[in-house]
Amino acid sequence: MNKKIIAILMVALVAFASGVFAQEKVTLNVLNYADATQAGYSDEVALWAKFQADNPDITIVKEELNNEPFHQKVATYVAAGQMPDVFYSWPGGRSTAVQKKHLAKDLSKLLPKDLLALWPAAALNPKAQDSGYLSELPRAITYTSVMYTNVKLLKDNGLAIPKTYAELKRMVPKLKAKGIIPVAMANKDTWVMQSCLFSTISGRIAGDAFIDQVLAGKAKFTDKPFVAALTFVDTLYKDGVISRDSIQTPYGDVPGIFASGKAAFLIDGDWRQAAFLTDKTSGTALISPAAQKSDFALVEFPAIPGEKNPGLISAVLGTGMSISAAIPAGSAKAKAAVKLLTWWYGKEWTTMGLETGAYIPARKDIKSDKVEPFTTMMSAYYASVPKTGYVLDGVLDAAVCTPLNDGLQQIGLGTKTPAAVASDMQAAFDTWKAAQK
Repeated sequence: MNKKIIAILMVALVAFASGVFAQEKVTLNVLNYADATQAGYSDEVALWAKFQADNPDITIVKEELNNEPFHQKVATYVAAGQMPDVFYSWPGGRSTAVQKKHLAKDLSKLLPKDLLALWPAAALNPKAQDSGYLSELPRAITYTSVMYTNVKLLKDNGLAIPKTYAELKRMVPKLKAKGIIPVAMANKDTWVMQSCLFSTISGRIAGDAFIDQVLAGKAKFTDKPFVAALTFVDTLYKDGVISRDSIQTPYGDVPGIFASGKAAFLIDGDWRQAAFLTDKTSGTALISPAAQKSDFALVEFPAIPGEKNPGLISAVLGTGMSISAAIPAGSAKAKAAVKLLTWWYGKEWTTMGLETGAYIPARKDIKSDKVEPFTTMMSAYYASVPKTGYVLDGVLDAAVCTPLNDGLQQIGLGTKTPAAVASDMQAAFDTWKAAQK
């Protein structure tokens, strides 16, 4: 081999080596919110694996939790003052501490502009997030209160979808005589009643303007409108519309109860539809697509006596992913995190979310003909709601919302009156407010 060829090969080898070693390896620690029992989970696993295979220069070290264990882990990170590199989060509520301590970066300055342009203005509103900026890009607008209705069961018992609370109450004796739960809820987890029903009740009876006045110090939780909303919860339990036994029902149990025909109604969030859909791995569904279409309906809670805002349903900006504020700007890790989020909010992942029923994407260009009836019905449900209102754990600090969550359970158990719960909340609010000065 002559010297000229050797020289060319040496130059090529040096160039190749330089390119390889210039490609910096990055590890991203990711805290993800996921439920391995949920339909579509296997699709998520496959997409995470695909991202890893397509990006060998980025190593994903992923921790997955859901429900309270997730929030407890987040609290640990917040106490340490630093979040994982990439983490699942809320615009407020359960992520209030993360947002107000500015532990997440502003995604409006990091994500591609052409990607952000695919989201509606409401989802990009920085004032809707406790951080005051786009700390997470909402995947959806989340309606936290849906009344899943077994229309066939009602019809078989000579009943119809109730328009008023009085009509719902009149159903109770007949349903109970047949051993049917009137309204199923998973109230063992204290957040469920607050998020999935009471926020709607509060919005209809007291209204968002009243909550704004409380936050401004111009009204109190002990005032008549809010106590009236709490009293209606007491009425639900006393009338037997919701059983006190629901306080012993874990969140994971309630889909099976409803799907098996043991309850006429289920009150839960819009995300719960995914629990009933076909799992691609097993090919089975808690409620078959045919039955979803013919035997069920998704409706709003019926008219409440004394409501000031008829038809209002609690809704909030949905969840998304955030990037830790601790990552140095412009670093290889920062670029890798942006790449990960750009993929996570991309068309492939978002279409998967729609098709598995995990959420109805806020991203405007996502469509699919591979959706089951419940998903189509949920979009129609959104369109039917005349007005949305606060989800209280999205506007109240956890220090104030915890006494509410606990108090709603205590009302159900009969161990605390609505007035006492309101008093506990006001005391907690006063203490929290004083600490902000």
